[in-house]
Amino acid sequence: MRILVVNCNTSAAMTAAIAEIARGSAGPATEIVPLTPGFGPESAEGYYESFIAAAAMLDVVERYDGEFDAIITAGFGEHGREGMRQRWSVPVVDITEAAAMAANLVSHRFGVVTTLSSTLAGIWDSLTTAGLHARCVDVRASDIPVATIHADPSAVADTLEAEARTVIAQGAEAIVLGCAGFAGLSEELSSRLGAPVIDGVVMAVRFAEALVASGLTTSKIGAYRAPNSEKRWVAWPSPTVAALDPVAA
Repeated sequence: MRILVVNCNTSAAMTAAIAEIARGSAGPATEIVPLTPGFGPESAEGYYESFIAAAAMLDVVERYDGEFDAIITAGFGEHGREGMRQRWSVPVVDITEAAAMAANLVSHRFGVVTTLSSTLAGIWDSLTTAGLHARCVDVRASDIPVATIHADPSAVADTLEAEARTVIAQGAEAIVLGCAGFAGLSEELSSRLGAPVIDGVVMAVRFAEALVASGLTTSKIGAYRAPNSEKRWVAWPSPTVAALDPVAA
């Protein structure tokens, strides 16, 4: 089983950190292939950056030369999840959706702790599109920029704990870590809080493995019907490509 794990930003260090968590979560027969977009922001922290990141994530998968069984979109919020599902028939698992689904399985209500306040609306949008917003108590910003997450992991954990306690006081029974860069902090925070803390990268890998093992693929009879392969495209995914050439799943 080969799973592409697509970072939503252009930070190679972030891609490497996400890949490490993904590989540690995968079964022995699963190959994790991390991908870093070739253009876009070093961190996606708001609508504009997220829209550019979505195009860049689609682009890097288009350029991938090889077969794959599933795609994980490793960006919290909406970074092209729906477009990925229309373009490819393999399972596409978004870390936002995967984490929230897992939270629904282990708690009555959950909360999300994320990075900057500029990301809040996009996360709510993603949860709403996925039908997962009703059981979310709150999405709180920690005011930790993505680029600084790995500078002082202990201070990051302290800040996330404080925000998580606020969400728990509002009625949340589980906490979702709202950034792929927070991967690896779930066990420590769960121990501190005495409540489930969910890492979207971990859950996305496990959901993807389950979907592939179950033989499930993305439905192509409605919203995710494949794009018209005869339509002319300009400069996508590169200046030498004039038309969309569907990749066989």
